[in-house]
Amino acid sequence: MARQSLRENSALKSNRLKFVLSVMTAMMAAGCGGSKVTLHNPTIPEPLIDQMPLIVAARYPEVFDSFVHEEQVIGKEKWSIDLGRSNRMLFTQLFGSMFTDFSVVGAEDDARDLTFDALIEPSIDAFEFSVPSQSQTEEFAVWIRYRIKIFDKDGTQIANWPIAAYGKSQSGSFGGDDALKRAAVLAMRDAAALIILQMDKATGISKLSEAHANQTATPAEMPDEMTLRTTAAEDIPDESGL
Repeated sequence: MARQSLRENSALKSNRLKFVLSVMTAMMAAGCGGSKVTLHNPTIPEPLIDQMPLIVAARYPEVFDSFVHEEQVIGKEKWSIDLGRSNRMLFTQLFGSMFTDFSVVGAEDDARDLTFDALIEPSIDAFEFSVPSQSQTEEFAVWIRYRIKIFDKDGTQIANWPIAAYGKSQSGSFGGDDALKRAAVLAMRDAAALIILQMDKATGISKLSEAHANQTATPAEMPDEMTLRTTAAEDIPDESGL
């Protein structure tokens, strides 16, 4: 009887151990699961602004066509945000509204063979997000740090401008995936608004149009002592001090 009781106790402990292990496995599998959010065709309202009289080209990095941010929330699910071509589409719409002549050039194009007043190269420095389980709120939030580099027609860099954008969305108004997607779109729109309002002040890009006009004027039209104004790049603080 004693041996039988021992065998029964051993079998019971074994079953309990199997049950605990199965629960832990299920919890780990749930923790490794997550959501994937994909942005499609984000747009901005048509800006009601006067276009700058500039011939501008934009060259986008490869990541603008395939940007994916993945993050494992500690102890929680894994999130993946696929921006796809949304950055390219958004910046193309934005720059097309800001300048009288705008085009997109490929990475393989030699800028020396092109005619433009300014070449813009945007990029993404950083991408972060938070979900309600992290912030202990009902908000999904997204932070994007863009960088705008501008070159003149001679290839000289005249500006290196960082832009910090932010967007948030309530999970109560949208489902989790849709709320995170909306927060990302709002962050991109925030960046677009900052560019519209501050780009010329931060980079001095409009002065390139004046330089172009002065350089193409006939000798009779040029003043005796013509001094082109310098670009605002000299006024941009050293980023190492930020």
